[in-house]
Amino acid sequence: MSGVALGYDGEVLLENIDFQVRRGEIFAILGGSGSGKSTLLRHMIGLAAPMRGEILVDGAPPELGSHAPACGVLFQSGALFGSMTLAENVALPLRTWTELPDDAIAAVVRSKLRLVGLGGFENHLPAELSGGMKKRAGIARALALEPELVYLDEPSAGLDPITSAELDELLLTLNRGLGTTLVVVTHELASIFAIAERCIMLDREAKGPIALGKPADLRDHSPDPRVVAFFNRRPAVSEAMT
Repeated sequence: MSGVALGYDGEVLLENIDFQVRRGEIFAILGGSGSGKSTLLRHMIGLAAPMRGEILVDGAPPELGSHAPACGVLFQSGALFGSMTLAENVALPLRTWTELPDDAIAAVVRSKLRLVGLGGFENHLPAELSGGMKKRAGIARALALEPELVYLDEPSAGLDPITSAELDELLLTLNRGLGTTLVVVTHELASIFAIAERCIMLDREAKGPIALGKPADLRDHSPDPRVVAFFNRRPAVSEAMT
């Protein structure tokens, strides 16, 4: 995307957005609360159109509607349907967008659940799962249509450190084993350094990006004190204190 401005009802929330996600990488969208991470993600998925500029995926604007989506999405809460089993949740995109017979759908569902470490849990309801298992089930559903690109909104939110680390390992396995491009919205420093090859950092006051690059480079060499404070987990220094 280049020269992109995003917002709602005529109000610009983010502007001067210019970056590309490379095929096969893990790219992170970072920033503090209210910096616009979710707004950017919504537009990248195709849930909203930019006010200015273009967002392209494989040369075309992202669209959700009359055809199977080109991407998979893991929502922050997992967004599993509570009245449906894991198998039914994962099967939903296949039943919506394909004409596969039931036995083929069942085989795909079993394969995706095994891939995320949930083999044998097909008949469990979401309420019977831990938070980490719900996230894994959401990832299985996001992979159901074999997308080359998957968006993940705060995958580690609400998880303990060990479960978060296990989820990071799963994402690395999907990326390296399947070549899946992952775009991850997060503010978890441990996950950022564990999985992200490059990242963009948004800032609420700047109404746009203030950094783009490799996490370690931004931590160690950024000239922007806001970036340094974020990556080193330091309080921001206000002008009143200087």
